[in-house]
Amino acid sequence: MVEMELIAVRVELPGNTPVVVLRELGGEGRLLPIFIGQPEATAIAFALDGVQTPRPMTHDLMRDLLEELGARVERVLVTHLEEGTFYAEIHLVHGGDQHRVSARPSDAMALALRIDCPIFASDDVVAEAGLVPDDDDEGDDEEVGEDVVEQFRDFLDHVNPDDFAS
Repeated sequence: MVEMELIAVRVELPGNTPVVVLRELGGEGRLLPIFIGQPEATAIAFALDGVQTPRPMTHDLMRDLLEELGARVERVLVTHLEEGTFYAEIHLVHGGDQHRVSARPSDAMALALRIDCPIFASDDVVAEAGLVPDDDDEGDDEEVGEDVVEQFRDFLDHVNPDDFAS
């Protein structure tokens, strides 16, 4: 498992597709871009910016329900990548029992930001989809996020399904 930090939410043009960018803590500092939906991008951006809404959003409700039930989220984990789709789990503890709940990575990350729990990705996911930043990627997180979206777009333009064969 590789611990990651969420550094940016960007919109990939011209398709206006939101992308969340995770960065490996330690190691090579590999970047992991994941395309997400617009509502989840908004929820993540709100959490990053500390925006408080008048009524709870879905991920705020998830946080509140878990808290009310006495469950604690230990971490979220991007578990695998299958045919271009990322999968994740929310690892939680309730009543001394460990639970794993399947989730979209975007929902898991939106929740993780609200409860300040760590985000991880499996070694296989980072090895397969992680991008090693250029040495000149020394700018702030926003600039790095834009650069990695461009690198990921280039990767998608040249990838072929046979590249993922076992």
